[in-house]
Amino acid sequence: MAEKRDYYEVLGVRKDATQDEIKKAYRKLTKENHPDLHPGDKACEERFKEANEAYEILSDEEKRKKYDQFGHAAFDPNAGYGAGGFGDFGGFGGFGDIFSDIFGGFGGASRANPNAPRKGESLRATVNISFEEAAFGCKKEVTVGRVEPCADCKGSGCAPGTTPEICPDCKGTGQVTVSQRTPFGMMQSSSPCSKCRGTGKIIHQPCKTCRGMGSVRRQHKIEVNIPAGIDDGQTISKPGGGNAGVNGGPAGDLLVSVIVRPHARFERDGTSVLLEQEISYAQAALGAEVEVPTLDGKVKLTIPEGTQPGAVFRLRGRGIPYLRGSGRGDQFVSVTVKVPKNLTGSQKELLRQFAASMGELDGDAGRGIFGRKKK
Repeated sequence: MAEKRDYYEVLGVRKDATQDEIKKAYRKLTKENHPDLHPGDKACEERFKEANEAYEILSDEEKRKKYDQFGHAAFDPNAGYGAGGFGDFGGFGGFGDIFSDIFGGFGGASRANPNAPRKGESLRATVNISFEEAAFGCKKEVTVGRVEPCADCKGSGCAPGTTPEICPDCKGTGQVTVSQRTPFGMMQSSSPCSKCRGTGKIIHQPCKTCRGMGSVRRQHKIEVNIPAGIDDGQTISKPGGGNAGVNGGPAGDLLVSVIVRPHARFERDGTSVLLEQEISYAQAALGAEVEVPTLDGKVKLTIPEGTQPGAVFRLRGRGIPYLRGSGRGDQFVSVTVKVPKNLTGSQKELLRQFAASMGELDGDAGRGIFGRKKK
């Protein structure tokens, strides 16, 4: 199996690149290698996928930090790193509770009940969607490694048929208080109970499945509703999609960041869709009716005679749906005029006649544009 390239190298940016620089490099690469523009080109398809994978990590500040520290191993499930963070701290209070136990007890203050319900840790995921899916909404599945209660011990951490013992040293509080006489009088300090490690209970026969933790990490596929009008970089919150809570507490949330792949023809500006449409010189001069693509399919666009290069036409209601509300934005079509190449002799003569009728062949400047007549 080929070794993965460095994500910064894939996008062609420095390691200290800003998010704007990363986004700009990603858009440039995906435009250059878009499968719609290179049908059947496997190399372009691979570069397109590689750019998407790199952007998915580097566009998320939290994932980028993990990648900078651990490289590709940070997202390898076989390396022991979970999607919700490193180790098994997710859903169990983490380092914050540990420091609270140590420093929060001095002066007689008490820590929170270790057996009280606590909300689980939130998880993050990324979903990659097309321009059209962002416009009209869709449903996507994301896979996350989620902490959930152990099915065998029902979250108790004890082997089936057994129960935990209330710690005799701390009486189930998870902390012990020590009094000490000082020159300033009696001082009390609290610290996590060493016998039960601050849990308030002792498990004599731990569950073999979860090893007494009361929870396990499993891969889950979760369906996420992507609302119509979502834009690149926005985040969707799915309540209850994160790690399981502790002691009966509610599960955390799943935060899904959306990456919208660039379109081969369309650009987006808010709720507006921008399109550049090429027309011929004759169509611009004489007027015409041309077909242009929209998110709803092809429509007829009337080009008035005498249309100049860069003219912009509006197609009302053909843009992006409003994210929170009814209605849609507009589509703006900017025309460019294609100058004919490799004209035949008769075609050149006709153009010279036209130029002469417009007075454009008088003087050297006119001859420079349309070509000098042979004497």
